[in-house]
Amino acid sequence: MIPSLSNALLAFVSAALLTLSFPDFDLSVFATFALIPLLFAIERESGSFRRSFTVGWIFGTCFFTATCWWLTFAPITYGGVPAPLAALLLMGVTIVAGLFPALFAGFLSILFKRFGGNAVFAAPFIWVSVEFLRFWVTGNNWNAIAYSQYQTPLFLGFASVGGIYLTGFLLVIINAAITRPILQLVAREKIKLWSFAVVAAVVISVFLGAWIVDQRPISKNDVAKAVVIAIQPNVPMDGLKYEHWKELRDLHVKLAEDQLKQLALQNNGAEDNRTKIVIFPESPMNFGFTYDRDFQQFLKEFTARNKVQVLFNAGEPTGRDNGFYNSAVLVDEYGGKIAQYDKIHLVPFGEFVPLPEPLADLVPSMVGNFDYGKEFDIVPLGDAKAGIMICFESHFPTLSRQYALDGADVLVEMTNDGYLGPTPILRQHLANAVFRAVETNRPILRVTNVGISAYIDERGGIQNPTAGYTVDSRLWNVPKSDRKATTYVKFGDWFAWFSIVFTVGILLLVFFKRRKSTDESASNE
Repeated sequence: MIPSLSNALLAFVSAALLTLSFPDFDLSVFATFALIPLLFAIERESGSFRRSFTVGWIFGTCFFTATCWWLTFAPITYGGVPAPLAALLLMGVTIVAGLFPALFAGFLSILFKRFGGNAVFAAPFIWVSVEFLRFWVTGNNWNAIAYSQYQTPLFLGFASVGGIYLTGFLLVIINAAITRPILQLVAREKIKLWSFAVVAAVVISVFLGAWIVDQRPISKNDVAKAVVIAIQPNVPMDGLKYEHWKELRDLHVKLAEDQLKQLALQNNGAEDNRTKIVIFPESPMNFGFTYDRDFQQFLKEFTARNKVQVLFNAGEPTGRDNGFYNSAVLVDEYGGKIAQYDKIHLVPFGEFVPLPEPLADLVPSMVGNFDYGKEFDIVPLGDAKAGIMICFESHFPTLSRQYALDGADVLVEMTNDGYLGPTPILRQHLANAVFRAVETNRPILRVTNVGISAYIDERGGIQNPTAGYTVDSRLWNVPKSDRKATTYVKFGDWFAWFSIVFTVGILLLVFFKRRKSTDESASNE
């Protein structure tokens, strides 16, 4: 059950190297060789499924702890939880998340035992399968290996074909190709020429594939008759008294009107007939529309005075049992509601408690207990159409893909990462949005409370980013897409399903061959 100390250390080294490829380090190239020590350790422990499983568990627990330590920030800062207890709770989460890399290591060890060193080439398929399994079991695939490449066009473009799973596959296969001759060298085997040929073939194939993918058509981005003013108010997470709340609401107005003045100067006083939409991000302002008459009046005055529409985050009633949705509401130039989107993917323990009803009542959530939205509502932005992602929802490619299928020209992310502090979460969350833009071939207007707000183009380019924890605003044109569907939009997670079929198939092959061998041995006796 317990692996050798050297193999446990190799797992730790792999976790450290992979951590360096993610924000805030952003040494993305490390992801192309970070798994080599782990693969080597698994091969050395391949005589025991349990020891290999433990090697993977050590790797996974260390990696998720190192990249998601920011989960302790909110409990310590806002919940008064002692730091040691917060660290213990974090370990509980990362130990569970670490079970998935443990499965990867266990399954791969079975193949190493059956096929020897060549089994390393099955590693990319198993890795993808296990990442996909993590998403469907936990509803979370945070820091999947592909996200380390959010600033690397070479790998990023493949997301338009197979999502994060194809991108992740390419990273792991490079690791595997380099590992094979190393295994031969360590085993004192004669290093065969084909081993180096495989490494070269893999690298060349990735570069060639990246060039082919880069030739894909993108949306024409003809500017629609609309412009967005993105507000980053930097609202504090606690101590928000009513007087300060009103000051911050007025700050939203000032930031918007300053941008409108800039727009007028750009137009040299010429009449601008484009629809203008001001976007307020998700924040602790806790706006409400249906029941808040004062806020309704505020919107009427603000929109009429500036001839703008406003898209904002609000708690909106479900109409039953005093329930509320976490919603995005769009009002017109007279303060009247045009559209509403109700958040579908809620944050566990932040917006709902994922426990049975009697227990759920005993466990508080950080923000509130919201009901799930059910409709993929498209929101008009001038004569363009937008799909809305509220905070955590930019993590779900299934949501953005559905918006693209439903005819969205652009995606809008309204988010607040302020509860998690000035930590790597800001850039890790941004990485998710970058992949959603590439997968769907749709730009993303990312409007945040504390940063990083940015316009993300269809290629994943991050334009006009704001700094974290600053008051800022941005002015962006809303593009009209030609609505061409990428391979990913057409077929979804096809590559992940292909990897699962391959993984299950080869594991079954090993199982039945072993069983046949056992039966033959028994019959000979």
